[in-house]
Amino acid sequence: YWVPILLILAFYLLTHNPTDTEKKLEKKPDKKQDKFILYDYEVVKTFPHDPAAFTQGLFFDQGFLYEGTGLYGSSNLRKVDLETGKVLQISHLDKSLFGEGIVLWDKNDTIVQITWQEHIGFIYDRKTFEILGNFSLSTEGWGITSDGNHLILRDGSDKLYFLDPINFKIVKRLYVKSKGKPVHRINEMEYVDGIIYANIWLTHEIVMIDPRSGRVKGLINLKNILVPHSGDVLNGIAYDSKGKRFFVTGKNWPKLFQVEFVATDI
Repeated sequence: YWVPILLILAFYLLTHNPTDTEKKLEKKPDKKQDKFILYDYEVVKTFPHDPAAFTQGLFFDQGFLYEGTGLYGSSNLRKVDLETGKVLQISHLDKSLFGEGIVLWDKNDTIVQITWQEHIGFIYDRKTFEILGNFSLSTEGWGITSDGNHLILRDGSDKLYFLDPINFKIVKRLYVKSKGKPVHRINEMEYVDGIIYANIWLTHEIVMIDPRSGRVKGLINLKNILVPHSGDVLNGIAYDSKGKRFFVTGKNWPKLFQVEFVATDI
């Protein structure tokens, strides 16, 4: 009984050629795709920035910067003219609240702003800055961005929280690692072309995070971008999707920079 079966199996193994689909499934991972890349920067242009703004959130939309600031008694949401740094529109948070990250939710033309330890976030009309509602946070609020389907929140730990944009409930947690080690103190974030660019608090570095795996794919060194240094730490990343421009600034910095990132180890 077993002899015919063994002969058939042997014939199959000797004559069978894997299909293209099977070859793809057997293909080893592309090491180039997993490569960790270091970047330097070039300053393209410098703009004025309000040195009284303790920058916690930043994004660019339709020709204007939108900025969220922190500190108790000084937290606000503002619309800023890029060229002059002039504040065109502003909404103040209550003195009991410490403002943190902001993000545009363009599916209903609103801006979301979170707070640090107060476990509350606010929803604004983008045009009027009228507060349309608020929501509860189960974690501290640090940075926030969006991939177009979810809001993505940071709380200072090594986790990304993906929130449902309707009820603001956590639907997914993702651990961030660089070369296998947890990455903490991620602050202000910007989602650009499938990558999360994020400031690391108390450093001059921006990490590039894959939002599918949590793996850090690259690191941008912005050391000495503000010389002489005045103000607090680097914090604030914005991207102009039409002009393909990156902007960076910091807490209480007098300048905002348009920058290009240059790979140093390809």
